[in-house]
Amino acid sequence: MGKTVCSHKIVILGDMGVGKTCLSIRYSYGKFSSTHEATIGGCFLTKDEELDDHVVKYEIWDTAGQERYHSLAQMYYKNAIAACVVFDVTNRESFEKCQQWVSELHEKALPEILITIVGNKIDLDGHQVTREEAEGYCKKLNLQYYEVSAKQNIGVDKVFREIAKRLPAESTNRKKNTLKEKKKDQDTKTGGAGGAAGAGQCTSC
Repeated sequence: MGKTVCSHKIVILGDMGVGKTCLSIRYSYGKFSSTHEATIGGCFLTKDEELDDHVVKYEIWDTAGQERYHSLAQMYYKNAIAACVVFDVTNRESFEKCQQWVSELHEKALPEILITIVGNKIDLDGHQVTREEAEGYCKKLNLQYYEVSAKQNIGVDKVFREIAKRLPAESTNRKKNTLKEKKKDQDTKTGGAGGAAGAGQCTSC
């Protein structure tokens, strides 16, 4: 008998160039490329995360980091049950912007939204934000913090798996479905407002 499939919308937010799309593509495809263009508007992907008693089908909305697209973000995080707010550990300004995103989510997103902070690019030298500082900030707000490298594939799967464990064991986007015993091929779609970036287009990762 198949496991119950629970669909959940998760949005990826953060400043331009922090590696949001690379994080999404690394998790969804297991691939990395640093040669693509910036996301325009948004990018949509899906990925199944199989847990012991059910399957979380992520509907991943990767958003553009450019300031001119900021007004579109609310459309993407509307009705999202989870959000990954990403910053670049070698860029302090992106950490400060990350805190602004958290404040905005608390003000405008669903009250029950699960917010996770992700520090990307830990493979690089010249860190401007320490783990201790980021963890201290998250502790004050009761948020989970993870450090990753989308480029080196360090910690990426763990982020989404841990989020999946904390989500409701029922769909928040649509009715439950059953996962057939034969594993379905991953279904990935791209699209977004104001244009779309293909699933492989990203800024510096």
